[in-house]
Amino acid sequence: MIMQKTLSALLGLCLLSAGAMAHEFKLGDMKIGHPWSRAMPESSPTGGVYLSLNNRGKTADKLLSASTPRAAKAELHTHLNDNGVMRMREVAGGVAVAAGQEVKFAPGSYHVMLMGLKQPLRVGDRFPLTLRFEKAGSVTVEVVVEDGVAAAAPAEHAH
Repeated sequence: MIMQKTLSALLGLCLLSAGAMAHEFKLGDMKIGHPWSRAMPESSPTGGVYLSLNNRGKTADKLLSASTPRAAKAELHTHLNDNGVMRMREVAGGVAVAAGQEVKFAPGSYHVMLMGLKQPLRVGDRFPLTLRFEKAGSVTVEVVVEDGVAAAAPAEHAH
């Protein structure tokens, strides 16, 4: 009985902490889900931000740009398979989000590339990121820096 109560309490704490980590923002019909960044080594000048964009509207929109005071520059990037070699490229013209669709920014896929970090990305840090959409306008979201172990992905942001 004691073991069962202990397990129930631990499960409850896990669920509470998972809920605390997830966060979302809204701009009109656009829902921005859980903006996060992976902690990077102290010497890394770059990093990435991941999130989801869910267009709950009836018209398409496009993420045009991102900016943050945490880095000298932020660009929208994706990974492309170039004859078996994964390469990272800036997305020209922005990232389209069709009406009623979701686009995920995740390791190995779309991401916001942060260049010229002004300070290292450390687990637990939070920083603002402004997203500019073609139709919805602009919104500032809060990015949470996580350890990223659960999101195993190929080596990222190597130039």
